[in-house]
Amino acid sequence: MSSLVQSLLDPKRNWLAAQHMKSIARRLRHYGLRYDDLYDPYYDLDVKEALNRLPKEVVDARHQRLKRAMDLSMKHEYLPNDLQAMQTPFRGYLQDMLALVKKERAEREALGGLPLYQRTIP
Repeated sequence: MSSLVQSLLDPKRNWLAAQHMKSIARRLRHYGLRYDDLYDPYYDLDVKEALNRLPKEVVDARHQRLKRAMDLSMKHEYLPNDLQAMQTPFRGYLQDMLALVKKERAEREALGGLPLYQRTIP
C-alpha cells in the first residue's frame, strides 16, 4: 500500500481511525468478543485451515465466546460492566497462523502444485 493510505488507516496517526477503533472495541466488549472471532471459516477456507491448526483450547475458547455473544444478542443484553472491563478485543490469536497458511498457499500455487483444498458447491 502507499504511504498515504497507510497513514490514513493507522490509528496512531489518524484521529478518525483511532475513534473507529475505539468504537469497534466498545462494541466487541459488549458481547465479550475478540476481533479475530469475526473471521468466518465458511467464507474463507484459509481461515478454516488456520483454525484447524490452532490448539484445541484456543478454538474451544473462540466457540465459547461466539456462543455467549449469540446468547446475549438473542436476549438483547450486554455483558455486565465488570466483565466488559476484563475483555481484550484486539488480542489476536489467529493472525499469525492465518498469515502462515496464506503464505503456504501462495508458495504452493507459485510452484504449480495442486491446492490443498478447493471450494465445492453442495
